[in-house]
Amino acid sequence: MSLFHTVSAPPDTGRELLVLATLLATVTISLPVKVPIRTRSATHATAWVETAIVIGVAVAPTAWVVLCTGLGVAIATRIMRLSLIKTIFTVSKNMLLAAAAGLALALLDWDWPPDRLGHIVAPLAVAYLVAALLDEALAIPVVAIASRTPIRHQFKTNWDLRIIGFAVRFVVALVTLVLLKVEPWLLVAVPPLALSLHLAYSTRVRARAERQAWQRLAHTTDALNVVDLDAVLHTAVAQAANLFSADEVEVELEEAGRTVRGNSETITYDGSPDQPSAINGTVIPIELKGYDDTAIGMLRLRFHGPVKLSERERYTLRTFGSALCTAVRNATAYAELNRVAEEHAHAARHDALTGLANRRQLLDRGAEQLGRRRTEGVMALLLIDLNHFKEVNDTLGHAAGDRVLTRVAERLRAAVHADDLVARLGGDEFAVLFHALPAPAVAAHRAETLLSALHEPIDLDGMRISVEASGGIAVAPSSGGMTELLRRADVAMYQAKRAGRRIATYAPTRDTADLGRLALGGDLPRAVAEQEFTVNFQPIVDLGSGEVVSAEALARWRHPARGTIDPLRFLETVERSGLLPAFAEAVLDQSLLAVRTWREAGFDLPVAVNVSPRSLLDARFPGAVLARLRAHDLPPDRLVLELTETLTLSQLEVVDQVLGQLRDAGIRLALDDFGTGYSSLSVLSRIPVHELKIDRGFVTAMETSAEATAVIRSTVDLGRSLDLAVVAEGVESEPQRRTLWELGCTAGQGHLFARPMTAARLLSALQQGAEGRPGTLAPALHDSGAVVRLSPGRRSGPRRPERLPHLPA
Repeated sequence: MSLFHTVSAPPDTGRELLVLATLLATVTISLPVKVPIRTRSATHATAWVETAIVIGVAVAPTAWVVLCTGLGVAIATRIMRLSLIKTIFTVSKNMLLAAAAGLALALLDWDWPPDRLGHIVAPLAVAYLVAALLDEALAIPVVAIASRTPIRHQFKTNWDLRIIGFAVRFVVALVTLVLLKVEPWLLVAVPPLALSLHLAYSTRVRARAERQAWQRLAHTTDALNVVDLDAVLHTAVAQAANLFSADEVEVELEEAGRTVRGNSETITYDGSPDQPSAINGTVIPIELKGYDDTAIGMLRLRFHGPVKLSERERYTLRTFGSALCTAVRNATAYAELNRVAEEHAHAARHDALTGLANRRQLLDRGAEQLGRRRTEGVMALLLIDLNHFKEVNDTLGHAAGDRVLTRVAERLRAAVHADDLVARLGGDEFAVLFHALPAPAVAAHRAETLLSALHEPIDLDGMRISVEASGGIAVAPSSGGMTELLRRADVAMYQAKRAGRRIATYAPTRDTADLGRLALGGDLPRAVAEQEFTVNFQPIVDLGSGEVVSAEALARWRHPARGTIDPLRFLETVERSGLLPAFAEAVLDQSLLAVRTWREAGFDLPVAVNVSPRSLLDARFPGAVLARLRAHDLPPDRLVLELTETLTLSQLEVVDQVLGQLRDAGIRLALDDFGTGYSSLSVLSRIPVHELKIDRGFVTAMETSAEATAVIRSTVDLGRSLDLAVVAEGVESEPQRRTLWELGCTAGQGHLFARPMTAARLLSALQQGAEGRPGTLAPALHDSGAVVRLSPGRRSGPRRPERLPHLPA
């Protein structure tokens, strides 16, 4: 069969001229109908020419189609004012497509019109596939060479959209031929169909281009978030070249007298602005301006050929220029700060203002101590932040603020031990690294001493300025190093600030990073409604006689999925949930019910219940407590409320009223964890308590630490002088019990006597007793009537035997 086949109809000159004119007009019109995609200064446009070509070779001789294609494309390129070389390439390529498509049909013995409609699809698909593949093979390498991009990258870019475009245009060609065979007058529906498909396809291409452009812009601006100026400039050049598909990007900084040029792959120039660029094409400049509208330089996009940015690209360019200006300013400021720091000989490891260690020395010393902490005791970090320090700067000026910081540094340096390190981390933030502590609880005691030293007013030009501070304590973790230790201390410090306290100790259960704790919040309403909160009791024992004198109520959550949950893991969540009153009432009810049960069995024991600081802010709390006592028919002195973390709260009028009402009603008050938090004489003078409870950390450490023993002795002496009972927590051994008793501590609780248990089990233990003595859990230290030689400190106590004030005679 001849390549240049003819249609099967008899020759008709008029008809042939009509076909020729139609082909010519169709090719001429179809070329400008395209979807352009720019890569640098080159543009790859997807047009409808191959559709017209395939339809033409299907119904007309191939030679006619080739000639009409060449003439029509030539006319269209002149109308579009393309360059001569682009015109030649476009005409040649499309004529070659027409010849290849005609050859494909000829090889398939194509003849128009076919006998059956089903014979149209397969040959037409082959011809269209040949034209489409040849179009890609000819156009993409030329675009890649013109844009200086890899050919493989060009083939991969938007390949799915190109396939969809080919399919759409093939469907139009197929529909056109089917209508031409079935009913030619229906061809009037083809132009609207083609236009609709073209618009839909164009919209999809533009939508993808927009989405990819914004994604690239977001990625580009994120990449500029570095503080090194060289990195900012080099990153900006590479990212802008990719973002705007530019052949070269130039950043010029006027004040620095510096110009950086390059492309997406490398930096080609970094020096003075005197050296011109080697690219002589289109230049698109934009001033680098920030929020204050002050220009710091210029950003220029360079292209080898003519390029006109779209409205979206111009907006993107302005956004990128603003982000680059901000990044340059930030990096410049950071570089200036580093330059100033490096100018001071002492600044490498010390703070220039105060002479204290700086962050670097703190981190180095901490890392060194962490390496040998197994043999040198406990290491802890105290982070201190001055409260309201900004007011000093704003009111008296920064010079006065610097003098305050210097005085604070002097006081901290004078108050620490020789092995401890005091550092200023910046601004009004200080840190103290405690070394070789005998126990974690000692860190809280030392921290209290340090912050108390800061509490004394500072004389400043005849003015007395009070310095208040918040502190966070963290013990060195088993992993994470100094970075984790600093983070934990920082968490604790902000917990202290939020709670209005002077000191807070880091607890994993209160770390906001604990998502498991936060997840419990959703289960709280069910837990309250279904009474999942239970109470265990740990007896408090007279250290001398072994007699049980009271019991502490310890709340537990019997979670159906997570098992028993300690209050440290859920209490803060309860406080924040708004369910605190219901939770407190449930614990109080169970505790008072246990007291009633023990009393009826002959054991009249008070019960100690912990109170949340938030409950003290509720003026209705005393009434609710007294109502529960009346409901269980119990006298008020059978209830002891243990207060924790209440120092700053105690300065609030509503808290004073609440505590006053509770004490006036006969309810006893105890101050828990004494010696580890914000506990001092000023607190005891404000809060009307009856008991002091020594933290278990001091009890554990007293056998090896003279400091811990001194804290216990001072607490006992304080309690004796104020006529307060003193209870030691965490008594684990007989030597601890004897030492505490000899120091003057009257009562204690811990595993030596009993672990927390249910009310029924405690009653059973009381009934059984120790050595046949009901109501006791341990043998007496001395036989009745024996002569005991007391320590000097204990001999100086009251003449009568010391008992818990809330016990019956």
